[in-house]
Amino acid sequence: MTHPRIICLGEILFDRLANQRGKPIEEVESWTDYPGGAPANVACGVQKLGTPSAFVGCVGRDDTGNELVSLLEELGVDTTGVQRHPTAPTRRVYVVRSPEGEPDFAGFGDTPTTEFADAKLQAEALPEMLFQQAEFLVLGTLELAYPETKVAIDRALKLADRHYVKILVDVNWRPMFWPDPDVAFDRIHELLKRVDFLKLSESEAKWLFKTDDPGAIAHRMGNKEGVLVTRGDRGCSYCLSENEDSLPAFSVLVEDPTGAGDGFVSGFLHQLGQYEMSYLQDPDVAREIATYASAVGAIVASKPGAIAAQPTAEEVQQFRDRKP
Repeated sequence: MTHPRIICLGEILFDRLANQRGKPIEEVESWTDYPGGAPANVACGVQKLGTPSAFVGCVGRDDTGNELVSLLEELGVDTTGVQRHPTAPTRRVYVVRSPEGEPDFAGFGDTPTTEFADAKLQAEALPEMLFQQAEFLVLGTLELAYPETKVAIDRALKLADRHYVKILVDVNWRPMFWPDPDVAFDRIHELLKRVDFLKLSESEAKWLFKTDDPGAIAHRMGNKEGVLVTRGDRGCSYCLSENEDSLPAFSVLVEDPTGAGDGFVSGFLHQLGQYEMSYLQDPDVAREIATYASAVGAIVASKPGAIAAQPTAEEVQQFRDRKP
């Protein structure tokens, strides 16, 4: 059995994507469901690229939960850490789109955000054995919004420290998930004190740090091993070890940007796993890792569905080998 190298803890859900662009939720005529949830997207993404992963989270004992767990298993993701809540449903998120296709999260239907299964992950049920062989723990910040999952994150961080597992956080700021968004800023900052790598969008960086300069953020946070800031169609910038640079975006026709950032994280972690950590001190290696991550993110944005769009390593190579 291959032990997971990357543990992704958090939400798995269905994004219910509006089929009609440019319409408010009450005028949307039909929807298409796509499996999603940032940590689950990353678990599937690195697995498809060839890096063994595990997903840790909670789903309901419903058909939706069964379908999502089956998808993880079909892709080869370790589901040892998946919990099943007896009464809470698996989350669905309604996503409307601008005329240009940009997603806008439009709520959860009639169910309060606190009542979904992913808000009820139990700390004591986290399987420590996953951490004994893993190299990275991937977290978002949505789980900080709910009391039970917040405790689960704290235990996961302690297990990661105990077993020398590196920690990456993708901020993934989504105010509608928080019963009280006003507490988010302080809770997220407390989490970021305990991580090794940080990925943010440009707007998230400015919100949390009043700057989108990854080098300045790394220094302010105590010289993190890596900070990556994604900028959509304007590329990304990074500070890896002491190497700082910016990259343009790959040119693609964007079909669905939902999950592109998670694709970026998947590509980053998969490529980082090909090197010893000390290689990040080499500016050429740092640039190659960020370039690979950008390529994966671009591929995901060019197709519908955050998980369905994820490429294999061979597809990434073909994408990068294409003629301009």
